[in-house]
Amino acid sequence: MSNPTPQSAPPSRALRWGVAGSVVVMIAAGGLFYYASQLAATKRQVNHNEIAVTIHAHACEPNALTVPAGRASFRIVNRSDRAVEWEILDGVLVVEERENIAPGLSQVINANLQPGDYAITCGLLSNPRGTLHVTPTAESDAQAKAKPSMVAFIGPLSEFRVYLSGQGGALIKAAAALQQAIEAGDLAQAQALYVPAREAYQRLAPAAQRLAELDNAINARADYFEKREQDPAFNGFHRLEYSLFQQRSLDGLAPVAQRLVTDVTTLKQQLLAQSLPPEQLVSIVVRNLNSLADVRAVSGEEERYSHIDLNGFAANLQVARKVVDLMRPLLTKSAADLLPTIDSALNAFDAELNGLKVDNQYARYDSVTDDQRKQIADKAKALAAALDGIDPALGLSGLQ
Repeated sequence: MSNPTPQSAPPSRALRWGVAGSVVVMIAAGGLFYYASQLAATKRQVNHNEIAVTIHAHACEPNALTVPAGRASFRIVNRSDRAVEWEILDGVLVVEERENIAPGLSQVINANLQPGDYAITCGLLSNPRGTLHVTPTAESDAQAKAKPSMVAFIGPLSEFRVYLSGQGGALIKAAAALQQAIEAGDLAQAQALYVPAREAYQRLAPAAQRLAELDNAINARADYFEKREQDPAFNGFHRLEYSLFQQRSLDGLAPVAQRLVTDVTTLKQQLLAQSLPPEQLVSIVVRNLNSLADVRAVSGEEERYSHIDLNGFAANLQVARKVVDLMRPLLTKSAADLLPTIDSALNAFDAELNGLKVDNQYARYDSVTDDQRKQIADKAKALAAALDGIDPALGLSGLQ
């Protein structure tokens, strides 16, 4: 007599729960995969108009671009081993730029481009430049015909020219005093005189940064040279700053200081020689403030050896106040509702910086906490956003 076939034991409760759990996990994974796919598709859709440019160690890819006139977005991907910048140049003038793009990361540059041919820089200052060709469109032609009368802007532009002349003269005087201290072999005096010279430059920075070659000669950081601080082409303020505050030495600085005086003298001449369209008077300040908020306030890299960043930020704020005051009569007449927001943003940024004074002097930036740096960046960004409303209110939007 054969043994009866044994019956399978009923599955345990734990096993049943395990199977059910596996099914739930599979369903959840499928849902997450679907969500991620949709998110990626949405991102691709949002960014489908971005023009990708990859920065390698010694070149960009592509290095020749053609785009239609109007707003264009460029996603700059840094595949080099150091933080770099990317610029669009109209002759010697900077149209748009993005600084401090970290290795392995990307940033987006949004530019409103008029028809014409431009140059593009690519990482190191020694790298070859590329080309950007902007073709006309029906919209750009219509905007050119609809450009508002420039008569109302003659006064503010003339006054800004007077401002540039005065501040340019102050910069030359401060740089010459710094040179004399260096040539006299007085390290302590040279360190002290570096501060007002930098402040004088920062009061011109929004306008000076339009002049690519001169700005690089005067203000380029070591990152943009192949051998960094040891590169023979590294000159200007930050070369002096490196020796004065990092090395605490005057060795070899006399010719650097002499060249700085020559360059800032040329800067004043060029600033007065170049015409500034009314649609750029506010936009150059907005660009400077956004750079402050996005890069300089957070990293503290602008004055990395001397740590006098707050002095520079305060000087940048002075330029912003000057431009607002020049545009105030026009705004009072045409867009008075903007002024309370602008004045509030100016005062908030000013209060934030004044709160970081010690014995009536700005604190060293290496003593400023991350939270305080974020507050500075937020106040600068809010001011930039407030100022960005001026051009549309005065009929200048779309002309940059």
